[in-house]
Amino acid sequence: MQMRFPFSRHYKGITLKAFCLTNKTKSHYLNSELNEFAITIRHKFHKSSLSYREYLLRRSKRIAKMADDPLVWIDCEMTGLDVDNEHIIEIAVLITDGKLNILAEGPDLVINQSQETMDKMNDWCKQHHGDSGLTAAVLSSTITTSDASAQILEFLKKHIPDKGIAPLAGNSVYADKVFLKKEMPEVVDWLHYRIVDVSSIKELCRRWYPSIFETAPKKKSTHRALDDIKESINELKFYKKHIFIDESIVNSAANKKRKEDDAN
Repeated sequence: MQMRFPFSRHYKGITLKAFCLTNKTKSHYLNSELNEFAITIRHKFHKSSLSYREYLLRRSKRIAKMADDPLVWIDCEMTGLDVDNEHIIEIAVLITDGKLNILAEGPDLVINQSQETMDKMNDWCKQHHGDSGLTAAVLSSTITTSDASAQILEFLKKHIPDKGIAPLAGNSVYADKVFLKKEMPEVVDWLHYRIVDVSSIKELCRRWYPSIFETAPKKKSTHRALDDIKESINELKFYKKHIFIDESIVNSAANKKRKEDDAN
């Protein structure tokens, strides 16, 4: 008697659905071009005698472990948003676990730029960086961009020794990443390619849960890097508490589904 286990996998933008047969070394695919992936499937369930149930258990454990992977929160203050002509003048980094508990507070650095560079800033930057005291701090700083990059990379390697596991997190952090790729590429290279952008969740909350959005914590807008990071973490904690499903409910549903799978 053939035992058939439904298997679904997203591969190169295509959702693959297959039936893995326990007593024959073959699979039926919806897409005939995925022969390379078929070899992986056969190896996973036949060569290693790994049942579909065992696969799900191992996968569940991997996902649970990934939930503990750290997030690297970075915020940059720049002389403007034109990546071709502007520069990072302040950068701070902080590491949390997956539940947003702070694990380590890293460098908070002001990077030196010339008077000429600061004079070229637009009116908004001149106003806010001047009021916050950042402009004066930049002109008196002795830290170069390469100095800052080295310090941040050293901090990351100390607390996250494995390359490529921690996503970059922050508010509108895609903009920070663009500048980091230009001025501190080695920092970006140490991180996972994905990002956690709080501003995306903010925009969805504003559209889907406007009444909750109205009660979200208001930003102080100091426009200093470390302050902005801590505000972003607190903001994401708010969304996690008020618009995401409670973890206990999710776990209960998952356990119920496992029991149903076992019964079948």
